[in-house]
Amino acid sequence: MRRIFGASGKKEPPPNLGDAIATVDSRAESIDKKISKLDAELVKYKDQIKKMREGPAKNQVKQKALRILKQKRMYENQRDQLAQQSFNMEQSNFAIQGMKDTQTTVAAMKMGLKTMQKEYKKVDIDKIENLQDEMEDMLDLNNEIQEAMARSYLTPDIDEADLEAELEALGDELEMDADSSYLDEALNAPGVPTKDPSAASTVSKFHPLT
Repeated sequence: MRRIFGASGKKEPPPNLGDAIATVDSRAESIDKKISKLDAELVKYKDQIKKMREGPAKNQVKQKALRILKQKRMYENQRDQLAQQSFNMEQSNFAIQGMKDTQTTVAAMKMGLKTMQKEYKKVDIDKIENLQDEMEDMLDLNNEIQEAMARSYLTPDIDEADLEAELEALGDELEMDADSSYLDEALNAPGVPTKDPSAASTVSKFHPLT
């Protein structure tokens, strides 16, 4: 029977919301173009009516304009219906996609949990604690080694009282050195007489030069 009537064994794919939305939007765009053409005709008739006098001719033009306006209203209603249909399908598509995303998320979480459980079985807490203890022991041993390497040898014991006495004596020596250097500078300064000038004048009176 299928060969006689030419029926194929393949089934048609189920309706797709995405394709349905695209079809409805395409029809709405087509209606928008028709409405734009009607608007252009209405503008033309409106200009004619303004320029015409009252009479049968003007009434005839008005009737044409009214018919076009009626068509425009009809197309606008159809466009609004298509827009509502498209909106409803988009909402349904959004809800379906959200459910799919939720299922994907749940599946990923389950897979992640299985992986974590599998990897957790490979971890031995006792071994980790033993490793931490060994690391701590090694660090303590390293600190002991560093302290031993930094130890000083043959350092004599020094009494603090002796250090204070030496410091005071050092201060007295510095003061004495400063005083002696001051006197040396004063004696070596130019223009300082070494004898009393009054004594020289007295000698010259009693012993005239020859």
